[in-house]
Formats: sequence, C-alpha cells, structure tokens
Amino acid sequence: MSGRVHTKRRRDAPPAFFEAEAAGLAWLAEAGGAQVVRVIAVEPGRIDLEALELTRPTEAQARAFGAALAATHDAGAAGFGVPPDGYSGPTYLGNQELPTRPDGWREWGAFYVEARVLPYARRAAERGHLGGADLRLVEHACDAIAAGDLDDDDPPARIHGDLWNGNVQWTPAGAVLIDPAASGGHRETDLAMLALFGCPFLAAVYEGYDGAHPLRPGWEDRIPLHQLHPLAVHAAGYGPSYGRALTDAARATLDL
Repeated sequence: MSGRVHTKRRRDAPPAFFEAEAAGLAWLAEAGGAQVVRVIAVEPGRIDLEALELTRPTEAQARAFGAALAATHDAGAAGFGVPPDGYSGPTYLGNQELPTRPDGWREWGAFYVEARVLPYARRAAERGHLGGADLRLVEHACDAIAAGDLDDDDPPARIHGDLWNGNVQWTPAGAVLIDPAASGGHRETDLAMLALFGCPFLAAVYEGYDGAHPLRPGWEDRIPLHQLHPLAVHAAGYGPSYGRALTDAARATLDL
C-alpha cells in the first residue's frame, strides 16, 4: 500500500454503486484472508481508495494468494446470494445490477440459475447477442443445474464475485483485491473466473489454494459450469462473441 489516494467518480452512477463496492471490500477484508484495497471514504458518486504500488507478480506471491483466497472463502456467508453483512442496498457486477436477497438461497443450483445465469442470458438474447437455439441450450443446462444435479456439500463461501485478472492487483506485498461483486456463492466460481480471463502463475494460485483447502475431485471439469455466470453477464453487455462462449460452456456443463 502506498498511502496515496485513488479516487473514482461517476456522475451517472446507479443508486449506491460505490457504497456497494465499499461494503463488499469491507466484508472481504473482515475475512482476514486475501488482501483487499483499503477504502478511505465513500459517498454517492465517489469512492476514495488507497492507491496501490504495482509490480510484477512472482510465483511465490501467486501461491500465497491462492492460500489467502481459500481463507477468504472459508469465512463463509449466511447463504447463497446474500449481500455483504450489514449492507441492504443494491449490488452490482460492472454496470449491471447483481441480484441478492437478505436470506439468500438454500440450494446453490437454484440460486445460480435464478440469480446468476438466466437473467443475463435472457438479456443477451433480447439484445440479439444470443440466438434462440443457443438460449434454449443454456436453459437446458440451467434446468439440470436448478434440479440440483451439480450441487455438493460445500457451504456458501464469501466470494469476490468478479475475480478476473484486472481485479487482482500485484504489489510488493502480494496480491490485493479490488472492485468486488461480493456475495455468498460457490468457491469454485472465483477460481473459474481467474481461468476465464487469465491470471499470472495461475497454476501456482490453484496449488496454493488446494494446499490450504483441498478442492473437490473434478473441479477442473466444472470450470465451464462456473463460467456460465460471467459469460452470461458479458454476453448481455458486450456482444455475440461472449454469447458463443456462453453456449460452449453450457454444452460442456451438459456433459458433466
């Protein structure tokens, strides 16, 4: 951490946009696992964060980050889809609202379909980014997920929720997380997003994670399942190329 201030402003920010970011950062920080950027101040349309001194990552830092991320996840959540503790406003992933509810969902599959995949897939179809046959394929995969076919015994984890490479900042002190879409979720979802958009020394991150909290057998095969959410969000927001990737992930999910 540098002690300097990085300010983000948006005159057109949706309601509680930066407040949601601050609540997510605080909740993740309370876990005592992965390092999180410090919030200095927040108000409507503006957030002040401690500026980070950036450097190139090392394999050792990546391994340590994996172990720390496992600790963050293990801090848990009251249910799937719950917002950060003590926060009752809207939550966001990028510019799109992210559904949460105070009592959450008891079953991961039902939550994942209802609040993380189908709303965005259908929005992508409405915008012409996902063809009708492809939407039906995604819906078919969602039927299997919602039925609980891919549920497991993992309890709700405290996840970052938007863990692509750009939200993992590398400093002399190691990885620092920024810009979360934090909620209760499945720990494999964060790991799958790291794989989707690339992460330096990703194998070392996974090794550190698995050493701290062993991953369930077959987790690598389930990466497309957990990428359905970010791909659906991107298909809704950014275009047909992500719609095609979403369809491929749905097809891989049906093969599980």
